[in-house]
Amino acid sequence: MNDLNTKLENAAGDLAQLQAVLGDVIVGQEKLINELLIAIFAGGHVLLEGLPGLGKTHLAKALAASLGVRLGRVQCTPDLLPADITGSEILRGSGTLADSMQFRPGPIFANLVLIDEINRATPRTQSALLEAMQERQVTYGGQHHALPEPFWVIATQNPIELEGTFPLPEAQLDRFLFKLSVPYPGAESLNRLLDVSLDREPADRLSELLDVERINEIRAISREVLLAEPVRKSAVSLVLSTQPDSGHATGVAREHIRYGASPRALQAIVRAARVRALFERRAHVSHEDLAAVALPALRHRILLRTSSELDGLTAGSILRDILTGWQQAHAG
Repeated sequence: MNDLNTKLENAAGDLAQLQAVLGDVIVGQEKLINELLIAIFAGGHVLLEGLPGLGKTHLAKALAASLGVRLGRVQCTPDLLPADITGSEILRGSGTLADSMQFRPGPIFANLVLIDEINRATPRTQSALLEAMQERQVTYGGQHHALPEPFWVIATQNPIELEGTFPLPEAQLDRFLFKLSVPYPGAESLNRLLDVSLDREPADRLSELLDVERINEIRAISREVLLAEPVRKSAVSLVLSTQPDSGHATGVAREHIRYGASPRALQAIVRAARVRALFERRAHVSHEDLAAVALPALRHRILLRTSSELDGLTAGSILRDILTGWQQAHAG
């Protein structure tokens, strides 16, 4: 137990240092950075939603630099093809045609891949990410090509532009561990921003804080965090409470939710809660950990009824009501 506590302390210290460094570069986004790191060390992909100019791309660049991993980037447009992401075969050398064809990897073959404005790509191109995100491989010409380990996708989208965009299908949304909203910074943060990035790009000069070996060690330590049976059952109850036809559903869920969260949502909540407990230097997952990660893990995994959407309700507002009832039921 003492050995585990030492590993927890060291891992939590590394995470705190990483969060502090990113907070100095991306000003005024402490909560966003914390949730992003939880998702990354839980081994999941992240969908960032926010207005242009809020630092989404800069955050991804800073994260890759501080983790010491290779960054790949794709700028999505309607004319982007799947091969522009995954790669394609090219003709090289002499000899027979079969011997001369060689697979040339695309930008997806990086540890951290930034997909800018993912909803500007067509559904055909968006689907090129499905296999990579779920199975960590790309299949081309009948051949499987493994992606680097670790591997994450950070995708961004602008929530206010609809022209020339293609909403992500539910099957693809479900592959993102978290959907995070990027808030507009306050006056004090905007003032600090001028000191940090007016005449320079601080992410370009960030030093490597961790390496792949240490990243994998921290992820392994998070898997040693205890998930007690009562907390496990609470997590199951939380996910079932979003299913309108289950016995766990609240009146709000039955009235407003058309489809609830998938079983993958349960895995996402538990994996993220273990990392959150690690941030808090605890060797066990608590109900507070589940509650803290529930909204980003669930907000993109439920579908509201059309009438509820027309009334101006959002997945976030419905989930907050569900979470309030769930927390009251599991208080203490």
